Amino acid sequence: MTDPRRARPGATSRATLGKAADENFPVAPFFLPRAWRDDLMAVYGYARLVDDIGDGDLAPGGADARYLGVAPEHADDRLALLDAFEADLHRVFGSIPRHPLLRALRPTVERRGLTPEPFLGLIAANRQDQLVGRYETYDDLLAYCALSANPVGRLVLGITGTETPERIRRSDEICTALQIVEHLQDVAEDLARDRIYLPAEDLKRFHVTESDLARPTAGASVRALIAFEAERARALLHAGAPLVGSVRGRLRLLLAGFTAGGLAALDAIADAGHDVLAGPPKPTKPSLTRRAGAVLLRARREG
Repeated sequence: MTDPRRARPGATSRATLGKAADENFPVAPFFLPRAWRDDLMAVYGYARLVDDIGDGDLAPGGADARYLGVAPEHADDRLALLDAFEADLHRVFGSIPRHPLLRALRPTVERRGLTPEPFLGLIAANRQDQLVGRYETYDDLLAYCALSANPVGRLVLGITGTETPERIRRSDEICTALQIVEHLQDVAEDLARDRIYLPAEDLKRFHVTESDLARPTAGASVRALIAFEAERARALLHAGAPLVGSVRGRLRLLLAGFTAGGLAALDAIADAGHDVLAGPPKPTKPSLTRRAGAVLLRARREG
């Protein structure tokens, strides 16, 4: 039998990395230096895999559980898988990981001097998803986003060697906004998993019940709620946008793409009349291009 610690990345890992095409923004676009693209994809593979564990979306066949040393009878236990995944993450910083995507991450960690904390934050967020399905306040949701989204932006800054306290703050604003946008796109999908990432205090304010969110199309109260949350996300994106102007060259293009992806997704939500229950509104390429141009123009003016 092949030792899973020595196995090469196969179809399971390729399927995980292939999900990058479904994101609202390019993960590692062609115009970046090859080393950056490789490192960004290594981090994406990590982030995507931990999310797939937390969502129960792993590829069929149990290969990921075998790589992580989880017994077949526990292959559907998400908390057990997350525990094993965390143990394998620690091997990235000291020995040889079991999982191919974590082995692919190890050179990036060593080359860029990355620390465990942002990676651990993503695991903590997915553990929270197993235990918490509702958020009472907007501040509670922001605290979740600090685990589930902000570490990704910090890793991008780490890979590119551009982190400063101010850039980290702006990056956190953008990443939190992108997470909220994703939650708005996926209200129906999240509810099917018994999760609601719309603050309970806001549902009450707009007279929205959980049964309203389970309908095939959104009524007026749900649309008003989604419009309210979308404006919050838009304000965060605009607040974080000076990050784009604080860097130069191809990194500026990358960060503009991230920011534009969120704005274009908000455009798609608005174009759908804020009815996110009929299906997740997705940004179009013309909208993404237009938004990227506007973000870059602002960056040149402010930079």
